[in-house]
Formats: sequence, structure tokens, C-alpha cells
Amino acid sequence: MSRPLLAAAFLLVAGAGASLAQDAGGPKPVPGAPATLSDNLRPTFVAQEPSDLVATKLIGQSIQNGANETIGSIADIVLGPDLAVKSYVVGVGGFLGLGTKYVSVAREALQVTRVDDKTLKAVINTDKDQLRAAPEYVYLGQQPAKAEAAKAETAKTDSQKTDTQKSDVPAATGTTATQPAQQ
Repeated sequence: MSRPLLAAAFLLVAGAGASLAQDAGGPKPVPGAPATLSDNLRPTFVAQEPSDLVATKLIGQSIQNGANETIGSIADIVLGPDLAVKSYVVGVGGFLGLGTKYVSVAREALQVTRVDDKTLKAVINTDKDQLRAAPEYVYLGQQPAKAEAAKAETAKTDSQKTDTQKSDVPAATGTTATQPAQQ
């Protein structure tokens, strides 16, 4: 017999002997009773109703204005402490997620309706330019980085203003001496 097989056989016999020794004396284990909960602690399970909306169907949903123009999409849902919808984070502009600006709109500003069993429609009474002009929504984890970037941008802008004020040369109009102005 090979050594590993012999070792396995030895362990099997030793284990059986130990279990027989336990059965000979000592207290036997008592089977545990299943845990019970009083009726007020039992979880309540709920089935989805036809009028219910689920977040997975809302996130990514295109948003249209009154003229049926797509002006953004729902990127996230903000819940308040009571877990009720507080606002919707809307992605506007950009292409394939690059350059998208996120703004938060109040729950009341966005009307979400069910067109049929599988289709939702989200409508807001605004246009793309107003959404782009709205303040950017900053997630709590991103606030310090965004604040530093905003400070740097403000300092850069202030520096440019100071440089322009110091200069006796008028501001550039987009044309150069070597290229005529385009009409």
C-alpha cells in the first residue's frame, strides 16, 4: 500500500474509534429548537404591483421636455432619511458618459408615468440649456476634490482678470494679423 493511502486509512479508523468513545459516556447533544419570532417582528414580504416603479427601471431612463426632445437621463435617485425620493440626479450633455454634467432636480419637477407594462416616460418642464446652467450635483465623497478644483479655477480666472487689467493691449477678438476675420 502506498503511504498516503495508509495514512488516510489510519485517520479513518482513529476517527471512528473516537466517536465510539464519545457514545459510551457523557451527555448527548440536545437538538436545537428553531428560532421563533413574535408576529410583530416577522418580515413582511410584498409583491410588486402594476403601479409600482423600481429604481433599476428609472436609472438610465431618458428625460424629455414638453416638446418631446430628449434633454438628459436619470443617473441616480436621492433618498431622504425617511427613504422617500428626495430628488433625481440628471445627467445632461456629454457623449457616451464623457463630459456629462450631473444636476439634481426636485422630485416634484420630474413627472414619471407608465406608458405600458414595459415602458416609462419621464418629462420635465425645462430645456437642456437650463439644466446645463444648473449647479452641479456633487456626491459627498467627491466634495473635497471638487472644492479644490473650483478654488484652482477661481484663482486661475482671477489671475487672468488681473493680467488683462494690467495690459494696455485690448483683449483678443479671435482674429490674428495673419488671418483675416471670417464672416
